[in-house]
Amino acid sequence: MSLEELRNQIDSFDDQMLEILNKRMDVVKQVGELKKQTQTVIYRPEREKQIVDRLAAANNGLLNRAAIEAIYLEIFAVSRNLELPERIAYLGPEGSFTHQAAESRFGAMSDYLALPNIRSVFESVDTGRARFGVVPIENNLEGIVKETIDLLNETDLKIVSEVVISVHFTFATKAEKLSDIKRIYSKDIAFGQCERFLNDYFGGKEDDFFVQVDSTSKAAKLAGLETDSAAICSHIAAKLFDVPILFDNIQDSAQNRTRFFIIGKDFINQKSGNDKTTIIAKLPEDGKPGTLVRFLQEFESQGINLLKIESRPVKEGEQFNFWFLMEFEGYFLDESVQKIMAKHASEIKWLGSYVKTV
Repeated sequence: MSLEELRNQIDSFDDQMLEILNKRMDVVKQVGELKKQTQTVIYRPEREKQIVDRLAAANNGLLNRAAIEAIYLEIFAVSRNLELPERIAYLGPEGSFTHQAAESRFGAMSDYLALPNIRSVFESVDTGRARFGVVPIENNLEGIVKETIDLLNETDLKIVSEVVISVHFTFATKAEKLSDIKRIYSKDIAFGQCERFLNDYFGGKEDDFFVQVDSTSKAAKLAGLETDSAAICSHIAAKLFDVPILFDNIQDSAQNRTRFFIIGKDFINQKSGNDKTTIIAKLPEDGKPGTLVRFLQEFESQGINLLKIESRPVKEGEQFNFWFLMEFEGYFLDESVQKIMAKHASEIKWLGSYVKTV
């Protein structure tokens, strides 16, 4: 079969897919009308997981699960915008990795609000200016984001879902040759995480060759305005500011990943069968030794797998007291979880149960 014949086949399949997608969106629009009447939330992560699970299990073709999920996440995002457009707040600026995490779940068509700090994202969701917020919770190399944990404790917002993205840095420039580059812009942490690449290609350069700026997004913006500079930035920032990518994946570690929380107000997910629950535990200050150990042993006795525990200081008072953010496998209405939550009702704040990603 000739190349032209193969391309004609692809065109025919594309026409069929477009027709089917339009039919799907017609049904989605009807679903949206029903949800408006019943005040039902549009974003249902557990339903999206069910669809991907079903398709992956029934698949006999070349597409693997990751490819199916990538395709359908964008379809879901377009569908939600047809059902009911919703504003998404995220820790800015535009082109940040948080922006990338937001688009990975809500698609390129959503109405986004880039905000200057994590507290402003929480306030935007809490006041209803945005339906959902996207904030970082931890990086596997740099650790936990303390401000996010503290704000989960201070507010009544809930965790809707978690998103994990690999942190890949790109080297973007409008320069024709590497020798034309007079300066490289980036954030200090990005310079540090791309040290081997910089030593290989720009070793021996003076310190003023490497210009630190507030964000990798700003680095991309500056590199887009100059033909003799470059930026170390995210892929989405290079695309946003129209700066050609010369090298991709230049970070030292291929295992660099950041986890984000999607937060919402008055939000409860349905059980998916593969859930994670996050709580805050403020244990009594009774002076008895082993209070935390006894509390943790209750999870073991109920067969609940603990995934994470982080301590934070109680800011009131003069004593060195702490509260704990805890994550464990299971849904908050599971019998085993309910036994613990009922016993410690005055000591536990439930932050959300959501589809487990990691």
